[in-house]
Amino acid sequence: MPTLSHRTERFTDSVIRRMTRVSLKYGAINLSQGFPDFDPPAVITDRLAQVAHDGPHQYALTWGAQNFREALAAKQRPRMGIDINPDTNIVVTCGSTEAMMCAVMSVVDPGERVVVFSPFYENYGADAILCGATPTYVTLHAPEFSFDEAELEAACALPGTKALILCNPSNPTGHVFALAELQAIARMAEKYDLFVITDEVYEHIVYAPHRHVYFASLPEMAERTLSCSSLSKTYSMTGWRLGYVIAPAEVIDRAKKVHDFLTVGAAAPLMEAAVAGLTLPASYYEDLTALYTHKRELFCTGLRDLGFRIVEPQGAYYVMADVSAAEAELGYTDDETFAVDLCRKVGVATVPGNCFFAGDEYHFVRFHFAKSDELLGQALDALDGWQEKMQA
Repeated sequence: MPTLSHRTERFTDSVIRRMTRVSLKYGAINLSQGFPDFDPPAVITDRLAQVAHDGPHQYALTWGAQNFREALAAKQRPRMGIDINPDTNIVVTCGSTEAMMCAVMSVVDPGERVVVFSPFYENYGADAILCGATPTYVTLHAPEFSFDEAELEAACALPGTKALILCNPSNPTGHVFALAELQAIARMAEKYDLFVITDEVYEHIVYAPHRHVYFASLPEMAERTLSCSSLSKTYSMTGWRLGYVIAPAEVIDRAKKVHDFLTVGAAAPLMEAAVAGLTLPASYYEDLTALYTHKRELFCTGLRDLGFRIVEPQGAYYVMADVSAAEAELGYTDDETFAVDLCRKVGVATVPGNCFFAGDEYHFVRFHFAKSDELLGQALDALDGWQEKMQA
C-alpha cells in the first residue's frame, strides 16, 4: 500500500465526540459534546413541517439560498455594525466547522503560519494543518484565560504568519474578550498585515456585565476579518449544520469556490425553514440570554457546592473545572483516564481538557450545561460524593 498523507498522521479522532461514545457505552449523562436536549423554536420546526411537503428538495444556489442570505444579512447588519450585501459578503456553509475550514483555506497557503489561542476548540489546529500551514499557539493564561500582549506579538511577528483565529466567546473557557483585548489583536493584525478568522457561534450567549463585540466592527477591521458562525447554538439546532462566513467581497468570491468543492451547498429545505428563525424579534435573543444565565447559575452553584474548582464562564455554555487537586489525591496522572472514570463510576460524561491545549495540560475537564434543568439536576445528584465514587 502507498503511504498515507503525512499531514494527517498525527491526528486523533475528536476527543469531544469520543466522549459522547464513552457516555453511550456507560449510560452516563452526557455533558461532554455541546448540544442541547431541547428543541429549536416552534416557528422553525413548524415551518420545516411545511417545507417537508412543499419543498425545496433540490440543490439551492451553491453559496446559499437567496432568502436565507437576505434574512441573515438583515439580522447581522445592525448587530455587527457593518454593511453586509447578501450577494457578495456571505457564503452559507455546512455548519461553522465547514465555515472555519473554508475561511482558512481561502486565505492561507501551505507553509504559512496561523496564530491560535490555547486552549482552543480542537478543530482549529487541524484546520491549519489540513491547509499545509503551521499553527502557532499563544497561551490564554488561567484563571482569566486572557493573553499576554508581548507573547501575542511574538507569535504574530514570526515570518510567514498570515492569519489569526479568534473564538469569541471562547470554547472551551467561556472567556468573552474585552474591548481592550480585541483592540490589541487589531493592532497586531494591522501591524503584521494578518487576516483574522473569527468563530462567533456563541455570539448570543453572553452573561452580564460582559458584552460581545464583533471583531469586524472595530475600526479598519472589516476589510481583514472573516466572521464565521452558525445557527446551531443560537437556535438549538446543532444537527441542522447551517453555518456561514461573512467577509469582504473579494474574500467571499474565493470562499464560494472553496465551499463549492468542499460540500457543494447546505441543505435547501433546512435553509428554507431556518429563515423563520433569522427573522425572530429581539426578544428571542433576550430570552435566550436569560435561559442560559439561569442554567449557568444553577449548574455552577451546584458544582461549587460539590467541591469542584471552576472558572465561571462569561459566555457560551461550558464550564472548565480544575481537577488537579482531585487527580493528585486519587492518583490520576492524566485527565482522559480521569474523565473516563468519572463517566464509568459516577455516571457523568465530560471532556478531558488536554485536547484543548497546545501543551501538556492534564488538570481540567469541561462540562456543558445546555440541558434541561431536570437533567442538570440529575447530573448534580450523580456527582454528589464523586470523589468517593472515583475511589471505588
